[in-house]
Amino acid sequence: MTDSRIPTARLGDTGPEVGLQGLGCMGMSFAYGPSDAKESRAALERALELGVTLYDTADAYGAGANEEFLAPFFRAHRDEVVVATKFALSIPADDPTRRVVRNDAPYVRRAVEASLKRLDVDVIDLYYMHRRDPEVPIEDTVGVMAELVREGKVRHLGLSEVTADELRTAQGVHPIAAVQSEWSLFSRDIEDRVVPAARELGVALVPYSPLGRGFLTGSFADADKDLTADDFRRRQPRFTGENAAANAALLEPVRAVARAHDATPAQIALAWVQLRAGVHGLPVVPIPGRGRRAGWRRTSGRRPWN
Repeated sequence: MTDSRIPTARLGDTGPEVGLQGLGCMGMSFAYGPSDAKESRAALERALELGVTLYDTADAYGAGANEEFLAPFFRAHRDEVVVATKFALSIPADDPTRRVVRNDAPYVRRAVEASLKRLDVDVIDLYYMHRRDPEVPIEDTVGVMAELVREGKVRHLGLSEVTADELRTAQGVHPIAAVQSEWSLFSRDIEDRVVPAARELGVALVPYSPLGRGFLTGSFADADKDLTADDFRRRQPRFTGENAAANAALLEPVRAVARAHDATPAQIALAWVQLRAGVHGLPVVPIPGRGRRAGWRRTSGRRPWN
């Protein structure tokens, strides 16, 4: 009997060993319209069966609701999973279009205590700075994050959406295990400077939205027409109007490759991201989001899942 679990990769020189593909959990309770808690719980269990061990959330997802939703799963499988969450970004309940970013030390300390409580864990395995506040020197923020490691509240540090120079500065304060940024066939900006810096410094890349927030799967073509009113993608210009039509036309090469390999567009999009590891010479662990277990499978000779 062969092992059907996916391979593993280490998050940078100092980080944990995780399944080669992680899971972004935001959509299980936030941002992508109606969610199904039962199906989301089943998806978490199915992912673990397949070897997914990196589970990604943030205190901003539903004002902590996503962390609370994941807590029972983490309790049940604490020794099997790597818990990743983030601080720095908040979304006011009365105005979901606003973003408030804070990186100051008192805020970071309050945030970690709140996340530990909501997640019901003693330590966070991977703690990210979600967004950068330019009013606070990054070395100050990473400095307080490093204190959290020394205090046993956090095991490894990560950064999200930082520049190459910011990553180098942060690495000079404390080892950074991973940088999380959008990376897909749809979004390749980080290849110019951030990816080379991460390779140079021994930092892993954790691409979020490797499926282009679902667009690369073909699950919707125009956000205004195809998605519910509470889906945040309706506020993203790339998915609406003339942009949506132009981008949809660009998907045909992905569909053609998928047909040639008897695969889905989603499998091709994920395979492309995972293969960036070999192209750029660094660990790459994408975190596609999925709220349902349907379609999750390990196929012989391919990367997992559509």
